[in-house]
Amino acid sequence: MSSGPEPGPGPGPGIQPGIRPGTGSGPPIVPETGLPFLPGCAIKDPTVLKFDAYFMEEVAISAEEHYRIRQVCIYYYLEDDSMCIIEPKVKNSGLIQGKLMRRHRVPKNVHGDYYHWKDLNLGIDLTIYGRTYRLVNCDSFTKVFLESQGIVVNPPEELVSDPYTEQRQTPVQKRIMPTGPDPFRQFLAYDTKVLRFYAIWDDTNCAFGDHHPCIIHYFLADDTVEVREVHKRNDGRDPFPVLMRRQRLPKVFVDKNKNFPSCVLEITDHEVQEWYSPKDFAIGKTVTLLGRTFFIYDCDKFTQDFYRDKYGITDFQPVDVNKKPLEKVPQVIPPYNGFGIPEDSLQNCLSLFPKPPRKDIIKMLENNLKVLRYQVALESPVPEDKNRRFILSYFLADDTISIYEPPVRNSGITGGKYLRRTKVTKPGSTPENPIYYEPSDFTIGSTIEVFGHRFIIIDADEYVLNYLERNAESFPAATVQSIRDHFLPRKVVVETTSSGFPKKELDDLIVEVQKELKLQEPFNTRQFHEAFHHCDTEGSGFLDKTRFLTLCDRFNVPTSTILLKKLIDYCSCDEDKVNYRDFLRAFPSDLFPEAEGQGQQLNSQLT
Repeated sequence: MSSGPEPGPGPGPGIQPGIRPGTGSGPPIVPETGLPFLPGCAIKDPTVLKFDAYFMEEVAISAEEHYRIRQVCIYYYLEDDSMCIIEPKVKNSGLIQGKLMRRHRVPKNVHGDYYHWKDLNLGIDLTIYGRTYRLVNCDSFTKVFLESQGIVVNPPEELVSDPYTEQRQTPVQKRIMPTGPDPFRQFLAYDTKVLRFYAIWDDTNCAFGDHHPCIIHYFLADDTVEVREVHKRNDGRDPFPVLMRRQRLPKVFVDKNKNFPSCVLEITDHEVQEWYSPKDFAIGKTVTLLGRTFFIYDCDKFTQDFYRDKYGITDFQPVDVNKKPLEKVPQVIPPYNGFGIPEDSLQNCLSLFPKPPRKDIIKMLENNLKVLRYQVALESPVPEDKNRRFILSYFLADDTISIYEPPVRNSGITGGKYLRRTKVTKPGSTPENPIYYEPSDFTIGSTIEVFGHRFIIIDADEYVLNYLERNAESFPAATVQSIRDHFLPRKVVVETTSSGFPKKELDDLIVEVQKELKLQEPFNTRQFHEAFHHCDTEGSGFLDKTRFLTLCDRFNVPTSTILLKKLIDYCSCDEDKVNYRDFLRAFPSDLFPEAEGQGQQLNSQLT
């Protein structure tokens, strides 16, 4: 029970029974024959006297107790006349317990005397450091020791217990409820007990009405009712959970004269004949609360147990109130309105936030910067449009088409971008299944219809021929043969003009002409090129020799007559035709850029 030393006998060897070893305050120790004298401090005598005692401690700040009884154990060590006081620890006592006084010799009075074991006995008050201890009992060894020393031991007393601790340990008497009606009995019996019903509020009679899921709480403590609306995510309603605050709801009103209107909105007990009670709520029943109709379709387990115990109801089968899934209305795609491409316009019908159509990334990477260029003529009944020429570019990366019109001086038509890069559908295709133009549709002489305008393909780039020949397995044979037949006359002309004149000689002659041109005054070669292209209305690359010589005389080509005549002979196809494209190779358009700037300045001054 205590952590103090174990009391008991134990005089060491050479000490006679009944003789206390000490410090000189008791009878001397008589050693046996042949043994030297030993003082009391040198003999480790484990003999300890134990006394049970208590002391009274005043409590001044509590209204429930005025004093406190604390039980302790007093130990007296015979080997050095020291004492210590230990209080057994009590769990959750809130007091500092354990060793109240450390082991030492305790002064008895102001004269310097110390407590001795002769001063200890049962039934006496022992004052130590201003605190009075009542010694009430001791163990058997202490009693035998004191009696052996000639001390009459007083009879033991009963150990006094703490009155406040006894009061706390006594059982609390239950309150006997009165036989009459108690206004708080319902509150104490049913506090925190709530009946929960799951209901549907049908509000479809109103404009924009709907079926609102609700929870009805019936508080048994005071017969009040609360209605909470169950909100779902993105239901479009304001997040107010309480539809009806907690209150008593009237069921039947008292008949009264309604001629005189009431000036208050509160309802008193005199105006209500019957209030809503638990018997008015049940699964499958419809209740009207403050003008709103609620259909109860389920309840929780506590509510089921309450009705089973009090009303004997056992049927709690919930009612299925889930709406039947609506039939999926097929999505009707509206007709194409003509703006943008059909795939892009279709995204507005599939999503509120349209996304761009998905592209073929692999195709874009494989065919990046690959463009097929064709020269087309506009098919139009207007005479001014017959001589207009356009460059049609087909981009293999995304199958788009762009049309550009090269500007022609003094034509009266502003050139530039004619059609931005977009996909073009074939005539006769529907918006639901659009069919776009492909490279296989572009053959020499074929007609391309672009948004109501018809274009005729009259020429193609050499890259078109090379690309179609490299990928001949991907295109129809007729398309590849059409491009080959178009480029065949050019090869024949080159061979004809080169007969007797190797191609290397023509290239050397062109270099020689360009060297002589650089020694002369600047010459506007761009206008020189435009004049030849303007005269070639068919785009064949050949001009009559008479017209060709007229153009050369008009521009006064700054080169020697011998070189010029020799170059014309090299480019002549027959007696009356000249390949002006080979001739213009000797006069590149960027040979004299300063002459081009002067020409533009002169034109601006004239205009």
